[in-house]
Amino acid sequence: MFQRLLILAFVFAGSLSVASASDVLVIHAGEVLAVPGEKPLKQQSIIIREGRIERVESGYVAAEEVDPQARAVDLKDKFVLPGLMDMHVHLLGELGRNSRMNLLSDTTSMSAMKGAYYANITLQAGFTTVRDLGGNPEAIYALRDAVARGLVPGPRIFAAGSAIAATGGHGDIDGVKPELLRLWTPETICDGADECRKVTRNAIKMGADWIKITATGGVLSDTGTGINLQMTDEELAEIVGTAHSLGVKVAAHAHGVDGILAALRAGVDSIDHGTFTNDEAIKLFKQTGAYLVPTLSPGVKVPATMEGNPFFTDDIKAKAYAASAASLNAFRGAQEAGVRIAFGTDSAVTPHGENADEFEMMVNAGMSPADAIRSATMTTAELLGVEEDLGSIEAGKLADLIAVSGSPLEDVTELTRVTFVMKEGVVIRQPEVMRPE
Repeated sequence: MFQRLLILAFVFAGSLSVASASDVLVIHAGEVLAVPGEKPLKQQSIIIREGRIERVESGYVAAEEVDPQARAVDLKDKFVLPGLMDMHVHLLGELGRNSRMNLLSDTTSMSAMKGAYYANITLQAGFTTVRDLGGNPEAIYALRDAVARGLVPGPRIFAAGSAIAATGGHGDIDGVKPELLRLWTPETICDGADECRKVTRNAIKMGADWIKITATGGVLSDTGTGINLQMTDEELAEIVGTAHSLGVKVAAHAHGVDGILAALRAGVDSIDHGTFTNDEAIKLFKQTGAYLVPTLSPGVKVPATMEGNPFFTDDIKAKAYAASAASLNAFRGAQEAGVRIAFGTDSAVTPHGENADEFEMMVNAGMSPADAIRSATMTTAELLGVEEDLGSIEAGKLADLIAVSGSPLEDVTELTRVTFVMKEGVVIRQPEVMRPE
């Protein structure tokens, strides 16, 4: 059944890719949020050539005036904005009742195939760029490269591979018999500064775009070791310093406030989850300039699914309930204080393709729709260091665009109903077939 779905997904995606990056396109947009944070513009023409935005003009410019071979895309009844970006996903799988059995049955190749399936779902939902923070390195790097070469449909992927973690900590293998614990221990487990320096260098050598540290315990580890600090200050500092010396940024999984503080002191570029962020942590965020990637979706969605699901042991449930109760309050405090917030969902813990549900959670917690959209466009581009290419609809940038029927500035849930997706000038999804002017 899964293989049939995967084949259908590729056929479906191929049938919708009705333009190539070499085409000249003129998008007629009823309303455009060209630069998130600024006011939207009405009745605009977006001229795209060879996958990049050539210019944006007021009014509806006829396609033949731009180029004899240009084609028009009629989005006059749509609201157009930059492609969305999710800074915390795990594309190679999805949490379910059979997650533990899949550890035994899924090959690396099957993980990559599942990743391709979930990548396409994510792209169809309007997310044209993601940061994958934890998965089988061989599978996720292959998927990243296959997407970049145009072999399979998916968002642009920045991949971390497996997390750097302490022995027995979150990111190490857990919940299986000792023989499998020994067999499946990731190569990125380290103890002491010297070991951590070596595994960081090796992770980058093997292809990591980002380094992910699991500074604290994790909710979904099948252990009773909690969600507080699990790495030493020396280990964290060595990982960050080593990665930065090689030009690679660092994300820290951190729930407990002691781990958040330690990771910030070490100089990480983002704190992911930040569940128990307090006033002291907020001061450090502001001092260091680190970004918070809040991932509210699991805390909102997961508790309702736990009872009766064999994956959720008593240890996992206890941590999940504690984290769920704290995450919204931490997010409110951080965003009210002006901490830089980058959009992230932890998709895989929640279903892929539902990434945009996070926007409503952010708005319900006090963020304006405009700021929520900026967090998934301009701010994410800044965190990735790709703001010259992505994050807004401006001349010279890659043509990553989406469209919805109504204004998400008035109703942010419009972003859960994307009708048009373009990535680098290629139409992935559209409400109707393009037609000449």
